[in-house]
Amino acid sequence: MAGALTGPGFDLQPSAQQVPLATNYITNFDFLNQYLPDTYEKEFERYGNRTISSFLRMVGAEMPSNSDLVKWAEQGRLHVKYTSVGTAALAAADEAVFQINDDPNAAVSTASPFGAQSGIALRVGQTVVVHQNSGLGENKGIVTDVDLTVSPIQATIAFYEAGGLAQAGSGVGNADVTIFIYGSEFAKGTEGMNGSLESDDFIFENSPIIIKDKYAVSGSDMAQIGWVEVTTENGASGYLWYMKSEHETRLRFDDYLETSMIEAVPMDNAVNTAAGIAKGSEGVFYTVGQRGNLWTGGVPNALADFDAIIGRLDAQGAIEENVIFLDRDFGFAIDDMLAAQNSYGAPGGTSYGLFDNDEEMALNLGFTGFRRGYDFYKTDWKYLNDPTMRGGLAAGTGSINGLLVPAGSTSVYDQVLGKNAKRPFLHVRYRASETEDRRYKTWITGSAGGAATSSLDAMEVHFLSERCVCTLGANNFVLFED
Repeated sequence: MAGALTGPGFDLQPSAQQVPLATNYITNFDFLNQYLPDTYEKEFERYGNRTISSFLRMVGAEMPSNSDLVKWAEQGRLHVKYTSVGTAALAAADEAVFQINDDPNAAVSTASPFGAQSGIALRVGQTVVVHQNSGLGENKGIVTDVDLTVSPIQATIAFYEAGGLAQAGSGVGNADVTIFIYGSEFAKGTEGMNGSLESDDFIFENSPIIIKDKYAVSGSDMAQIGWVEVTTENGASGYLWYMKSEHETRLRFDDYLETSMIEAVPMDNAVNTAAGIAKGSEGVFYTVGQRGNLWTGGVPNALADFDAIIGRLDAQGAIEENVIFLDRDFGFAIDDMLAAQNSYGAPGGTSYGLFDNDEEMALNLGFTGFRRGYDFYKTDWKYLNDPTMRGGLAAGTGSINGLLVPAGSTSVYDQVLGKNAKRPFLHVRYRASETEDRRYKTWITGSAGGAATSSLDAMEVHFLSERCVCTLGANNFVLFED
């Protein structure tokens, strides 16, 4: 007689009592399971607050614009210094012809470090300081002639000193001396100043870019609701189902609105421009790198480093209060620098700050700011520390450690308003009109989730914004790079 078939066998050996045994444990999860997995209904926030936006909200503002181009004017310098001036005159000459070799279309040393100096400021009758770039002497002189028919322009200067020109020149095409104007002198009964000077203004512009994102969920997935209790970065808490992913898409989009304004660059690739791939925009990092101050000496960790930065700020707008948004290493470097200024701040010392060296007191090793010439406040910038963004990038060219932002606002001529207006140094302009506001648009399409706009068996949540950032007075900012 043939034996009975041995299969199929059993998967379980039920027990008479509700006792968890190795023989009655169900490993697959289906509707026959008698033991369900023990689950946590609350989502664990293992990364804490994951958003990185807040920088522009802290230092700027948002304003509408109805144009595809935002333009503004910034003041030029009131005084002009020419640092690349050559002459062929001999030492002790009573007067000399100087050629102004500063390129009027380029950045001109400390005279105009972030913009063009148009025309010539020297006029007959003006008194000037003629300082040897070698450091070997200085003269005071009066301009007796300006030749505008040659290029570069030449000016004749007669010296007040009996000894004449302090040092011989090496040729009109060289950079022998620096010249700046300190006044004028005219004889009795003479005509007034010949010629006038126009205001030296600089026109800047930026173009908004369109930023988009989308979240989609099919109608079938919406029919099976799973609840999870969550606490989100914007302070909301409660139970969410499939919309949790939509909520995170919104938070991610909020971050991109800020990081786009920080990182955006104009499209300079001719091939991609011709293809119409993108036009780009001038973000904060790009603008400060082009028209601002760029510190490339690594993390400044000594007073001498900040003295150099302060000297640079002195040559710019001299804004009294400044905030440094920095990464963790930069913040620790400032803490260590300030701690070392205390007489007991040597290694092993713990007395700096308001401490009584109480063994039960928590020692605060951090500083929020300091004053040296100007007030400097520091704050950690999560964007530079987040490992999914700029945090953890290899040190080197392009690696950013921090950004110094002047506090307060500045006056500019608004081309749209047609008048001077107070604006924060950093602010965002978004496209808007009476019928269309593109600051932050969101809408739902599809045929699920209450939407009935198409035959698509899904719900799609769309996000859109059109904006650009205006960095006013970029010469007052400092970008810290490796």
